[in-house]
Amino acid sequence: MAKLSQEDLLAQFEELTLIELSEFVKAFEEKFDVTAAAAVAAAPAGPGAVAEAVEEQDEFDVVLTGAGDKKIQVIKVVRELTSLGLKEAKDLVDGAPKPVLEKVDKAAAEKAAESLKGAGASVEVK
Repeated sequence: MAKLSQEDLLAQFEELTLIELSEFVKAFEEKFDVTAAAAVAAAPAGPGAVAEAVEEQDEFDVVLTGAGDKKIQVIKVVRELTSLGLKEAKDLVDGAPKPVLEKVDKAAAEKAAESLKGAGASVEVK
């Protein structure tokens, strides 16, 4: 395979959509175990002021805060969302508030929260 120059690579990236480029960056980060975070340069606003970079949250926890009236339905949904057995899922529901899913992406957290709410549970996404 021929080695591509920096200009050739940039020309290839110009043809990608933003979604394709985002997927490429994620794959690159995973393959080489790096983070492609943009460098943030900030000047202090005054004496002793510290500039802090705000990172967008990309990992969420789905916490079951209450089972509601339909406890059996909630247990079924917990089992679907996790790999827990019946006893473990029942213990989790009985011990609310407890996390059902931890460190999942936003879409998965929202989907899980909707499923649990649909079964009658009260849920928080943190």
